Amino acid sequence: MGDLADKLMEELECRTPFTIPIFGGIPVPESCVMTWIIMAVLVIGSIIFTKTMKLVPRGAQCIIEGFILWMDNFFLEILGEKGKKYLPILETLLIYIGISNVVGLFGLRPPTKDLGVTATLAIFSILMIQFSGISAKGIKGWLKSFTQPMAFMLPLNLMELVIKPLSLCMRLFGNVLGAFVIMEFIKLLVPVGIPLVFSFYFDVFDGCIQAYVFVFLTSLFMSEAMEEE
Repeated sequence: MGDLADKLMEELECRTPFTIPIFGGIPVPESCVMTWIIMAVLVIGSIIFTKTMKLVPRGAQCIIEGFILWMDNFFLEILGEKGKKYLPILETLLIYIGISNVVGLFGLRPPTKDLGVTATLAIFSILMIQFSGISAKGIKGWLKSFTQPMAFMLPLNLMELVIKPLSLCMRLFGNVLGAFVIMEFIKLLVPVGIPLVFSFYFDVFDGCIQAYVFVFLTSLFMSEAMEEE
């Protein structure tokens, strides 16, 4: 148990692979470096994919287009046509979180194990939710929504501005970290063979589920924010 506690503390430790030598030195955390790598892979992959697209899709193009179509339908079903302009942001968020959770399968440290990353994603999510509400209702209608369904609900509705991003943050961070703890327990009990199977489950299946839940709740909250009184 002592070894497990040490590994957990090591996993929670903010690692800084290098420091930018300006303003007295700016430490760059490992999660930031991993995010840059994921961004670079997505950008380069998108450029390559769009340059090799064919009018009649085959092979990988069919899979990618099918996935994009699924995402479009998924978000449109929740947001409706009025939320169509938010699809690129939500789909990018889904892909980023999904890949961030899956990189652990290749021995890399998922950025979502960093509480700072999950907190940033949650803050970005709540900003999108409030922006969609303002865009749909205007400033006056958005402010009025905090007094719905009755004026005395104002304090509770204001508390939601903190509760929603906090719940999104802790759900994503907690599940990723919980998977790490379970994997370490399994490695202690069965050092060979079985951990590989469970690693595939937690890094791929559970990682994708957590990405799905995060964007699902974000789009659901956005739909509520845009809903007419």
